[in-house]
Amino acid sequence: MKTKAILSVALMTVSGLSWAGDICQPKSYEMALRYQQQSAEIKAIQLQTYHLATERLQTILKQSAQKPQKLAVVLDLDETVLDNTPLLVRDMENCVDYTTWDTWSDWEIKGHPALIPGAKAFIDQANKLGLNIYYVSDRFNENKSYTIKTLKALGLPQAEKSHVLLYGKTKEQRRQSIAAQHKIVMLLGDSLPDFAAEFKNKQDTGYNRNLVEKNKAHLGVDWFVLPNASYGAWKKASLERWNEK
Repeated sequence: MKTKAILSVALMTVSGLSWAGDICQPKSYEMALRYQQQSAEIKAIQLQTYHLATERLQTILKQSAQKPQKLAVVLDLDETVLDNTPLLVRDMENCVDYTTWDTWSDWEIKGHPALIPGAKAFIDQANKLGLNIYYVSDRFNENKSYTIKTLKALGLPQAEKSHVLLYGKTKEQRRQSIAAQHKIVMLLGDSLPDFAAEFKNKQDTGYNRNLVEKNKAHLGVDWFVLPNASYGAWKKASLERWNEK
């Protein structure tokens, strides 16, 4: 009986399901998803971030000696411009661990993500001001036509092949390809690798937190970070507790 139970858990793990006995492990994501999708506070933070980014963009243009056509704004997509929480909630409810990402491609093709509050107003303003807008995301490149279709359906400008750079080359390489043509004046994302290569694949949250301290002069100036409590490199970080008995 014990062997059968172990085999059952192993099979469910391989298939993307994450049960341990009668406990669904992905249910531990529920509080984070509730905050990410339903809280008024996250909407306030998202609107605040994009509002400040819009104000900062106006200042950058006033101070720039270059014409807007020579400048570029670079945005990540998922949880920066697009809200993918319906997929994550469905996976959680079906006890599918998002870290397998085995449902993501189907979502890119068939899903209908909403916009992150404030994103469209900011992007529309950048477009109106004449800046180049680039969407740099690790969405699947083979689904690029579907991602572009999604962006266009949401009314986002400059959603064309040359301005939607998806998974293949590293994000840093893609940013460098943009920098070869334009001066990047602002980066927006929900994950630190959206801003600098030195953050990439670093599971040590202490290391990343120290890097944030070193790069704090960028924050609110040319780096704007959106909140994402749903997933990230910090997911396996240990917690500190109060040791009072």
